[in-house]
Amino acid sequence: MWEHIAGLWLSRKFDRNGYLIVTGGWPMPKVIHKGGTLVAGNCQFYSGVRIELGARATLLIGNGSYLNRNTLIVCEDRVEIGENCKIAWDVIIMDSDLHPINDKSPIVNKPVRIGDGVWIGCRSIILKGVTIGEGAVIAAGSVVTKNIPPRTVYGGSPAKLIAKLDASIPVHA
Repeated sequence: MWEHIAGLWLSRKFDRNGYLIVTGGWPMPKVIHKGGTLVAGNCQFYSGVRIELGARATLLIGNGSYLNRNTLIVCEDRVEIGENCKIAWDVIIMDSDLHPINDKSPIVNKPVRIGDGVWIGCRSIILKGVTIGEGAVIAAGSVVTKNIPPRTVYGGSPAKLIAKLDASIPVHA
């Protein structure tokens, strides 16, 4: 019962949402909503999740996805997380540098797209401008700086191809 009440409490920070569940107790998930658009389907958020949404940003989280403990999403432009994604503990997803490299350079924001059925391992970092294809797996501790093809396993820093997955296995299994 508590998880459902906490989900209702969290949903007040969303522009549109399905059925949200909050699991794991304290600290409760935190949403810093500066005016962008935050949309989620039926999703689960664990304790310590933090979402920072910029004034003109769009964050979309698909049905059946979950964000595990202490996941951080910084969205200044656009972040799309597909359906049935499994995002592990301490993952960071950022579409922005949040500050210039020097006084003369602009702040650079580039969208992040995570396809349906993606698994992202513990303590991985997904950087701006990255697309992760449907059914891909990101190994724990990886730093993803470039696009990841569908149905592959990538790991390391920077993330490199480890294996190709069997195309006959459904992504939503």
